[in-house]
Amino acid sequence: MDLVAIITQYYSALKIKYAQKLLPSHHKALNAICRCRTPDSGELFVQCPDCTHGEWKPLSCGHRSCPKCQNHEASLWVDRQQGKLLPVLYFMTTFTLPYELRSLTWYHQTRVYSIFFACVASTLKDFGLNSRHLGAQIGMTMVLHTHTRKLDYHPHIHVVIPGGGVDQSRRQWKKNKGKYLFNQKALAKVFRARFLAALKENNLPIPEKVPNEWVVDCSRVGKGITALKYLSRYLYRGVISEKNIVSNHNGRVTFRYTESSTGKTRYRTLNGEAFLFLIIQHVLPKGFRRVRDFGFLHGNSKKLLALVQLVLRVIITKIQQRPRPIFKCPCCKKAMIVLGFRQFNWESG
Repeated sequence: MDLVAIITQYYSALKIKYAQKLLPSHHKALNAICRCRTPDSGELFVQCPDCTHGEWKPLSCGHRSCPKCQNHEASLWVDRQQGKLLPVLYFMTTFTLPYELRSLTWYHQTRVYSIFFACVASTLKDFGLNSRHLGAQIGMTMVLHTHTRKLDYHPHIHVVIPGGGVDQSRRQWKKNKGKYLFNQKALAKVFRARFLAALKENNLPIPEKVPNEWVVDCSRVGKGITALKYLSRYLYRGVISEKNIVSNHNGRVTFRYTESSTGKTRYRTLNGEAFLFLIIQHVLPKGFRRVRDFGFLHGNSKKLLALVQLVLRVIITKIQQRPRPIFKCPCCKKAMIVLGFRQFNWESG
């Protein structure tokens, strides 16, 4: 199914039904998806150097909520993360906000998401520095997700953590010796206290019925690359693939998803405008970064990471720059070269 056709069909109904909830970023995302790979997103003039055949090629929109483009950027991110991998056991910790806080989070996304990242980072950092746990500075790669597999609004942060850390006082690497990283209930308790305190400090209203027990999951993920590839799926390509939209009939759209608890394929059907809103509610605020690195995995700690890799005898190989896809000549199948560019002028058009 073509998402653009669905947007075109139900956009008017969406604006009427969800007028009070739609943000400028939502309209921008939908418009970008509709322009993707059309002349409205700009065009490149490419020509074959052998047979001189030339033509204009439309560009992709580049919006991170578009399901059709930015596959190259997701692949580059995985390549960069592979260059940071260590020969240790990896863990993935997931922090989830309770249902009672989701409405607050939705209406104050930039502030609450920032608090979310800060509290998760400080909680894990302090657990790592605690001598009863590891007694070292850990490294973390965090990714914010806002959806379940059914695409309901469900903000949570996944954190991929190498099983060990840097003891800066002794200048040595300390390996995690246990089969688990940190106690899940202890993490949840500390995180809850810090998150609620941060909301109060930022003058954000705290709902009355906030549960006493929050959910934090910490599990082993082997060498780490599997978890990183899983997280990369939704960094640049939206929350749904067009191949999972199975029908659009009589004003209702059906899509499939895999149920996490059973692994079975399930189907969900909604009115067209409700389906569109289900997708765009996961559009992040402008300029907000979904993925962040902390500790010795941070971009400013390249020297420290290099020392850790040296201590652990990591064979560092130069990452070959992944080439961008090329345009092939329809006549002779040779690679075409870019000779020109033109952009649609929205102000005059």
